[in-house]
Amino acid sequence: MGGQKPEKTKKHICVGLLAHVDAGKTTLSEALLYLNGAIRKAGRVDHGDAFLDNFVLERERGITIFSKQAELTMGKMQVTLLDTPGHVDFSAEMERTLQVLDYAVLVINGADGVQGHTQTLWKLLKRYRIPTFLFINKMDQPGTDRERILEELKKRLDEGCIDFLGEKEDMLEQIAMTDEDVLESYLESGDVRDKEIIQLIIERKVFPCYFGSALKMSGVEEFQKGLEIYTAGKSYPEQFGAKVFKIARDEQGNRLTYMKLTGGSLKVKELLTNRSSESQMADEIWEEKADQIRIYSGTKYDTVKEIAAGEVCAVTGLTRTYPGQGLGIEAASAQPVLQPVLTYGLILPEGTNVHEMLLKMKRLEEEEPELHIVWNEHLGEIHVQVMGEIQIEILKSLIRERYGVEVEFGTGSIVYKETITKRSEGVGHFEPLRHYAEVHLILEPGEPGSGLVFDTICSEDVLDRNWQRLILTHLGEREHPGVLSGAPITDMKITLAAGRAHLKHTEGGDFRQATYRAVRHGLKRNESVLLEPYYAFRLELPPDLIGRAMTDIQRMGGTFEPAQTEGEMTVLTGSAPVSEMRDYPREVTSYTRGRGRIFCTPGEYRPCHNTEEVLASMGYDAEQDTENPTGSVFCAHGAGYYVPWNEVEEHMHIESQMGKWQRQRAAMEQSETEISASGDIADDGPGSGSAFAGYGSWQEEKELEEIFKKTYGERRPKYVVPGGITGKSFTKPKPVREEIYDHYLLVDGYNVIHAWEDLKELAAVNLDGARTKLMDIMSNYQGYKKCNVIIVFDAYKQEGYQGDVVHYHNIDVVYTKEAETADQYIEKVVHDIGRKYKVTVATSDGLEQIIIRGQGASLLSSRELRTEIEIANAQIQEEIAEKRQKNGNYLFNYLDEDLSEYMEEIRLGKKEEKKL
Repeated sequence: MGGQKPEKTKKHICVGLLAHVDAGKTTLSEALLYLNGAIRKAGRVDHGDAFLDNFVLERERGITIFSKQAELTMGKMQVTLLDTPGHVDFSAEMERTLQVLDYAVLVINGADGVQGHTQTLWKLLKRYRIPTFLFINKMDQPGTDRERILEELKKRLDEGCIDFLGEKEDMLEQIAMTDEDVLESYLESGDVRDKEIIQLIIERKVFPCYFGSALKMSGVEEFQKGLEIYTAGKSYPEQFGAKVFKIARDEQGNRLTYMKLTGGSLKVKELLTNRSSESQMADEIWEEKADQIRIYSGTKYDTVKEIAAGEVCAVTGLTRTYPGQGLGIEAASAQPVLQPVLTYGLILPEGTNVHEMLLKMKRLEEEEPELHIVWNEHLGEIHVQVMGEIQIEILKSLIRERYGVEVEFGTGSIVYKETITKRSEGVGHFEPLRHYAEVHLILEPGEPGSGLVFDTICSEDVLDRNWQRLILTHLGEREHPGVLSGAPITDMKITLAAGRAHLKHTEGGDFRQATYRAVRHGLKRNESVLLEPYYAFRLELPPDLIGRAMTDIQRMGGTFEPAQTEGEMTVLTGSAPVSEMRDYPREVTSYTRGRGRIFCTPGEYRPCHNTEEVLASMGYDAEQDTENPTGSVFCAHGAGYYVPWNEVEEHMHIESQMGKWQRQRAAMEQSETEISASGDIADDGPGSGSAFAGYGSWQEEKELEEIFKKTYGERRPKYVVPGGITGKSFTKPKPVREEIYDHYLLVDGYNVIHAWEDLKELAAVNLDGARTKLMDIMSNYQGYKKCNVIIVFDAYKQEGYQGDVVHYHNIDVVYTKEAETADQYIEKVVHDIGRKYKVTVATSDGLEQIIIRGQGASLLSSRELRTEIEIANAQIQEEIAEKRQKNGNYLFNYLDEDLSEYMEEIRLGKKEEKKL
C-alpha cells in the first residue's frame, strides 16, 4: 500500500496494552479499533479472528506472542496502539515495547484480580516511569466485586488507583489527596482542574481505573473518553533521535526495524548511522539508508515519505540495528529486567549442517535477543536461553515454518551467573611480535541486580582518550565468563585505572585481547560467588494444604511471607530457586487435585544454595578454557610468550594501580565518615548520588552557570564531552581551554586574614586595608606561580546584597551574596571543577577541609599558604639576583631593589604598602 504521511492531529500518543495472560487485553484492543472505525467487526481471540493476533501460532494458541501495532483516531487524538504479549514466557518482547510508550493501559481480569505477573508488570511500569491507566475487564462475570477489586488495587499496586467512573465528588477528593498543592487548591475551590489531573497522571501519582467488559463493549467508551481527556501530547527536540524496540521480517523476508522517533523527523532514503553523541564508542561505525518507512496497522501498512517525532514506524534497508539501540540523540537502553533463566541444547535432525543452522538461529536472535544463541564448542551444540516451555513450543514451530527443520530441545539447565566479593586489580598484556597493549582494571562488587557498570579514572596523559573509549567498548561488547563455572559475570563495577599503547605497533584488536585478559586476571585474583536465579511465586490453595506447601518451599531452600486468606483460598507468596521450582506447578496441580494455582515470575539472582554440587557437575576449569585465557602474552627476543595469571604482575610494564586507587577511596570514605559524624551534612544512605547529598541544592545548573559567568566571564572553560556506553559512566576528558591555567587556587579571604597575625592586626583597625593587602600579596603570588587565583570574601550578612565579582589586577575577587558564606561558594565551585582541574583551597576551617578533600581538591592551611608565599618570594629574589648578575641592566637593578623592599614589607607586614 502506498500513501502520504497522514496529517498530524492536535495530539498524538503512543499507548501500550499490558496484562497477565487471559485478562482480555487483545479483546480490549479489538473493541477500541471497532469503536473508532479502524475495523468493521471486532474479532475474538477464541474465534481466531482477532485483528492484531495475525500470526498463525497466535491464532492457534489464543495468545499474543509478538507485539503488534495499530493506528486509530480517537476524536481529535491520533493514537498508536501497541498490543504486547501477556504470557510470562514472552515478557522480554513486552519489556522492549515499554521503552517507547507515552502511556500504558494495564488490563486486569476482574474475576481473578491482581495476579503474580500483574505485579511484575507494575514494577516494570514503575521502573520505566510510564503513566498508567487501568481497565478492569470481565466485570460481567459472576462473583466480581468492584469495591473489593478497587481495594485490592490500592493495597497491592498503589494507593493512587482511583475509580474514575464513581461519584465525582469522591473521585476529586481522592485525587486531591495525592498532592499537597492540589489539595490546597481543592480545599479553596472545591474542584480539581483537568490540567492538574493530567499532570498527576504523568507524575504517576494518580492511576485512573475504569471497569467494564471489553467483549460486550461495556465501559469501553467511558475508558476511551478518559484517554482523550486525561492524556497530553509530548514535545520533542528538533534534533533527530530514535529508539529501536523491535526487529522483524515481513512475508518477503525483508528486515524491518521498528522504531519510535524521539526527536526531529525521518525521510525516505535518509542516511541513518550509529555515530552519535551517545554512541561514539561503537566498535564499527555504519551508515545505511532508510529505503522504506512503513506505518503498520495489523498486517497492512502505508508507506510514507516522512514521519515526525512521537510516531512509530518500521524501516527497511537497515541491517545493523538491534532492539534497545538509540540513534541520533537517543541513548541506548539498559539490559531488560526480565531475562531467561533456563538454557537448552538444540537437537538437530541427523545430517543437518550445524553451522548453517547456527547462522539461521543468529538471524532469529536479532528478533528475540533474549535467546542468547551460543555455540558450545566443548559439546558441539547450539545453546538457546528461553523463559519456559511455552516459548520452546513456539520456537520449534517458528523454526519449522521458516527453515523447514524439525528441531527438539534437550534437557534444560539453569542459567547461572557469577560475581565477586571484594576488590581486585586485573592486568591484561598482549604483546606478540609487532603488537602491544596493556590494561589495568579495578574490579569491585556492586549491588545485587546492578549488572555491570564501567568507568575510567585513567588520565589522558597516561592513555589517549580514544584508546580508553575502545577499552570501555570491549568491556561492554560481550558477556565475560567467570572463573568458577564459565557463567557470565554480573553485579560489579569495572574501572579502567591505567593502560599503555605503542605509538607504532598498537592496533584496536590488541586492546580487545588485553581487556578480556585483564577481566579474567582480576577474577582469578578475587573471590567469586556462584549466583542462581530465583522465582517469585504466588501460591493459591485450599487452607488444609497450606502446611504441605510450606514444607515443600522450605525443602527447596525458598522463603515465604505469612499466609493470607483471600475468600475460600489461602495465599502464600515468596521466592525459591528456579532449579527446585521448575516442576513444582505440576506437583501443585496433582496434590491439590486441580484446585490450587501457582504463578511464578523470574526474580532476582542470589548466591547458589548448592554451589559445590553445581560446580562438580559442570567440571569447568578456567585454565583449560583456551578461548578465555587468564594469563597474558609478553615479548622477548622477538617472540611472544605466555605468562600464567599468577605471574603476570612480575612482568607487567605499568606499576600496580590498586594502592593508588585504595588511597583515593580511603580518603573519600574518611571524609564521608567525618562529615556524617559532624551532623552537618545529610546522609542519603547507600546508593545516594553523592556523599554530600545534603548540599544537593548546590548542583542546580542555573546557579552554577551564574557562578561561572561571574567568576570567569568569557573565559569560561569549553568542555568537549565524549560519547559513552549508555548506563555506563565515562569521565570527561581534559577541557579545551583558551588562556586558562590548569591550576586554580581558591582562598577563603577572611579565614586567611584572621589566621595571619599581621593582617589580623590590620583588620582590627582597617578591614578594607587588610582585604586590599591580601589581594596585593596574592596578585604578586599569581604572577609568579601562573595559577588562577580566586579570593572569596563573605558578604552574606549584608541584607539584599546580590554578590559581585571584581577582577583585581591578575586575580578574581568574589563577594558572596546574602545568606551565602565563603565556604559554601568555594564548595560549589570545587564540586563543579574539582574533577576536571587541579584545585587547591586555602583555608583553616576544619569542617570545610573535610568536605573539600572529599570533592577531590588539594588543601592548604592558612599557615601553609603563608609559607608557600614566602618560598615563592625567595625564589623571585634568587631569579632577580641571577638576572642582575647576567645583564647588569640599570633599570632592572632599580626594579630589583624596589621589588625586594616591597616583598620584605609584605612579608614582615610592618610597613605601609608601596605600589610599584
